[in-house]
Amino acid sequence: MAWAGAGPGGGAGAPGGEAPAPARQWPMLVVAGGFALGLLVTAFGGFRAGALIMGMSMLAGAGMRWSLPAVGLLAVRSRFTDVITYSVFGTAIVLLALMIQPKPILEIPFLEDAIRFAVR
Repeated sequence: MAWAGAGPGGGAGAPGGEAPAPARQWPMLVVAGGFALGLLVTAFGGFRAGALIMGMSMLAGAGMRWSLPAVGLLAVRSRFTDVITYSVFGTAIVLLALMIQPKPILEIPFLEDAIRFAVR
């Protein structure tokens, strides 16, 4: 018996079965491609740049999930949950990339004290 229910919010409005798979899944391909590019850059020694690319890819996914009516496989849960999840993970990756040692671009003064206190 085939499942006939509608998918998550963005999946129900995806182009029909007559459209080729890349046309239906381009938002997911953009995010996955950006993430893969970030991993590749990281593998070749550009850790900060690669992490920034991965984080920005996640933030782009959040933006697409928020603004596009049909996003195919990028829609996993409800629109609200997907946007919050992609945004939190994307922001965390970008912030961590900006705080990477040596020569961090972003310094949070209380973070070092908090880590020392937690590690004791």
